[in-house]
Amino acid sequence: MREIGVASLTEIAVKQTRRKLTFSKADATARVADLRLRILPYAAAHAFRLFGLPTHHADPSDRQIIAQALVENVPVVTPDEAFNLYEGLKVVW
Repeated sequence: MREIGVASLTEIAVKQTRRKLTFSKADATARVADLRLRILPYAAAHAFRLFGLPTHHADPSDRQIIAQALVENVPVVTPDEAFNLYEGLKVVW
């Protein structure tokens, strides 16, 4: 099953609000449904994983995405090369 973390959806919403992405909430909702993505909630285990996480990335949202992906052992889809610096993180792009 394919998954998307709620932290990633939050980042998408923030980027849309800042006009860095040009699609609506309805578009995002439709894509999640079309792709049959399971939405992973952000849990305490993800927050605890932030402790000791290297500071290759200063963006708190990206760090939440990284922590969640590491805990859940799921890949992150991103062009951001800084994600590749995290040991054990699977990056797709």
